[in-house]
Amino acid sequence: MQSGEQFSRSGSRVDPWRGHYAARAAGMVASEVRALFAVASRPEIVSLAGGMPNVSALPMDAIGALMAELVAERGPVALQYGSAQGDPGLRETICRVMAAEGIDGHPDDVVVTVGSQQALDLVTRVFVDPGDTVVTEAPTYVTAIGVFAAYQANIVHVAMDEAGVVPEALAETFARLEREGRPAKLFYTVPTFQNPAGVTLSAERRPRVVEVCRRAGVLLVEDNPYGLLHLDGDEPMRALRADAPDDVIYLGSFSKTLAPGLRVGWALAPAAVREKLVLAAESAMLSHSVFNQLAVDRYLRTQPWPEQMKDFRAMYRERRGVMLDALEKYMPPGVAWTRPAGGFFVWVTLPEGLDSKAMLPRAVQSRVAYVPGTGFYADGGGRQAMRLSYCYPPPERIRDGVRLLADVIGAELRMRDIFGTSAPANSTGPQAPGPDQA
Repeated sequence: MQSGEQFSRSGSRVDPWRGHYAARAAGMVASEVRALFAVASRPEIVSLAGGMPNVSALPMDAIGALMAELVAERGPVALQYGSAQGDPGLRETICRVMAAEGIDGHPDDVVVTVGSQQALDLVTRVFVDPGDTVVTEAPTYVTAIGVFAAYQANIVHVAMDEAGVVPEALAETFARLEREGRPAKLFYTVPTFQNPAGVTLSAERRPRVVEVCRRAGVLLVEDNPYGLLHLDGDEPMRALRADAPDDVIYLGSFSKTLAPGLRVGWALAPAAVREKLVLAAESAMLSHSVFNQLAVDRYLRTQPWPEQMKDFRAMYRERRGVMLDALEKYMPPGVAWTRPAGGFFVWVTLPEGLDSKAMLPRAVQSRVAYVPGTGFYADGGGRQAMRLSYCYPPPERIRDGVRLLADVIGAELRMRDIFGTSAPANSTGPQAPGPDQA
């Protein structure tokens, strides 16, 4: 017995510490998006999978000069430890950025984080005990599912349509969970240009959703990395936090509007919550990169960022148009999709009997990649859906990718018609208009 145990510890095929992990480690699994990266990055593959911003559009010379100046002028500060709450100057700048969405925030209530992903992790760490219930939209952000699972939360989805989460469905979900003795602790939402569905919570529904959460005593977590990437109209949507500062924790990020490699995000929280988040951040990392914080702050203060944002929006608007036109031109009857007003993503619903996860290897073999809808559900749903991203590939690659994908779907439909239904038609989230309505 001891020799067997010794073999398991020294052998390369068995994890010698398998029996030692904390129970929460069981919830730490690779997301379906992350698992695709190795395949989707191959040059022959047209990747419509990853939500990577097009950083090549940034003024690299200006960024390089800015960083050199930062080292020359403030090197001893930029390369030193900093506060777990974040640089005060950057927090002031963040408040000015949020003001575009109607938020009257104070720098003292901002906690700078390593991207908004860490902000979500800290919020979950502060509020969620094992077995607590977190309510999310269906579908929802794939890595949010990973965070909630890692903290051993029970994830419950609520219905969403083309106008975002349905307030009545949210109220009923809260009431049902209360009756069942497992009340919701948080409601997590990406209300603007949602990842993955691309839909936006309507202006009419926004105060109703906030009121539903307030009446139920459920903290609302508003994740808004895409809010300034509005492609229709001149003004961004008004944030939920703007009208409910005591009931909403707002998560923001410069990953989509500047550069994800800098890893700078933030949380804006009520004062008492902010103190807990600072303590959690301090214990997790002591402080994160002062250099990156100062670089982002200097960039926003010295560069024509609002004008650059207009250029970014024009670039993404063109790519969105190419994708929507290609979907309409190439997709076979019965395929439906959303029409995002901003952000990076289109949510595609397949005809009954098709399974996006089972189809993926055949799509990759045909040199196109996407994210199966299953990655955006905690309950196994989404097999009849997929997420397509238009932010990273150039327009001609987007067009080629959609054409290749349409060919794969057409082949799947022919196989379905010959051999019958290949997969159950599970719930797939918001129902997009069909191509004859698009």
